[in-house]
Amino acid sequence: MVVLNINNVVCSYDSVKVVENVSFNVKTGNFLGILGPNGSGKTTLLKSVSRILKPQKGTILLEDQDIYRLKTVDVAKKMSVVSQGTMIAFSFTALDVVLMGRSPHLSRFATESKKDVEIAKKCMAYTGTLNLANRLITELSGGERQRVIIAKALAQEPQVLLLDEPTTHLDVSNQHEIMGILKRLCTENKLLVVGVFHDFNLAAHYCDSLILLKKGKIVDVGKSEKVLTSKNIQTVFGIETLVKENPITKSVFVMPILTSPQTHNRNLTAHLICGAGTGSSLMKLLIDDGYTVTSGVLNLCDTDQETAKFLKVPTAEEAPLSPISDSAHKKNLALIRKANIVILTSFPFGKGNIKNLDAALFALENNIPVFFINEYPIKNRDFTQGEAEKKMITLKSKGLVFVEDNVCLFNALNNLCFKTLTDKSMSSDKISVPTTLAQKSKGVN
Repeated sequence: MVVLNINNVVCSYDSVKVVENVSFNVKTGNFLGILGPNGSGKTTLLKSVSRILKPQKGTILLEDQDIYRLKTVDVAKKMSVVSQGTMIAFSFTALDVVLMGRSPHLSRFATESKKDVEIAKKCMAYTGTLNLANRLITELSGGERQRVIIAKALAQEPQVLLLDEPTTHLDVSNQHEIMGILKRLCTENKLLVVGVFHDFNLAAHYCDSLILLKKGKIVDVGKSEKVLTSKNIQTVFGIETLVKENPITKSVFVMPILTSPQTHNRNLTAHLICGAGTGSSLMKLLIDDGYTVTSGVLNLCDTDQETAKFLKVPTAEEAPLSPISDSAHKKNLALIRKANIVILTSFPFGKGNIKNLDAALFALENNIPVFFINEYPIKNRDFTQGEAEKKMITLKSKGLVFVEDNVCLFNALNNLCFKTLTDKSMSSDKISVPTTLAQKSKGVN
């Protein structure tokens, strides 16, 4: 078993400390991700581990040997590096580039043997680049070129693979393809892989453990669910996030919640009838635009309920996977009574949440305008044998206002409603939708 030990490492550029007293260890078959903002010391730490920048203090041990006391060629046989934005400007074939990885195993002036070529081709096959062997490296796409560079690193037959932002400038498909290759190297080939990343979710999905750096110091280290917390991310990056478990992959999923300056002080309350994640972004948009926001009825653990909880949005709630009870429905109506507008999103309707359409009808009957974001046909979201579709037709007859998406919603509110909304001479604190807006309603589809 190979163990990489970093003990109290300190690195500086001139008199400026960039890495300070960093210690950790990682073993064979593990994929370690290093995360942190620009200037946190990620790349410097990797340079130190790869013998490019000797630390001022501390030791870096590979199999209990100090790498700075080993010969360069001996380190190259144990450890390979894929640097950030590796570029090869000369017109070598992809196979020629991969064969360069065999250099540590060749004596001076020696040429590659049949065995070296076989190893190179094996590495290319593993990274899915063997079909590119005779192509010029300068003619390959970014994803193809990166896979060839990784094949070159593997041709060194290392025990440790170090990578500095290996997915930078790649599209989503190529990012996951590269990360999948790296993960397989750990599980199938028992390599020890250490990579620097910027993408929380990519690292959380593929890495076995993470290190979070800030100003050259480790803030936290461990499994992704331990390291990637809202508190840690706020401490290191200064941004608010919603951290959840991805329901499909079961890995940690980080959703930044970026605060925008309020452009208005609306002094108005918008109540959202939503669910299944259809209201999460809208809650934030409305809050940023100066609205007080409420919501309901939402089942506990629903994405919208988690978002509402994070944003401190008052919500009528129901138990997970349970139908809306009378008490939850009454709480929802109580929140609606205090609202100036109600917004209904395109979420699925079943027997359990059909009362949310009754809540929308309650709003209209109490002269509270209801806007429906008509993104998906109701027939594709109706699991009530047509009951929901019939209720939508009733809502339309009562004055439900149809808009196509969030942009259209805000345009409708800004352009057609605000004069009425903010008219202090109105005897009621509720608002009425201008006839011109009601006439723009679209039919239920």
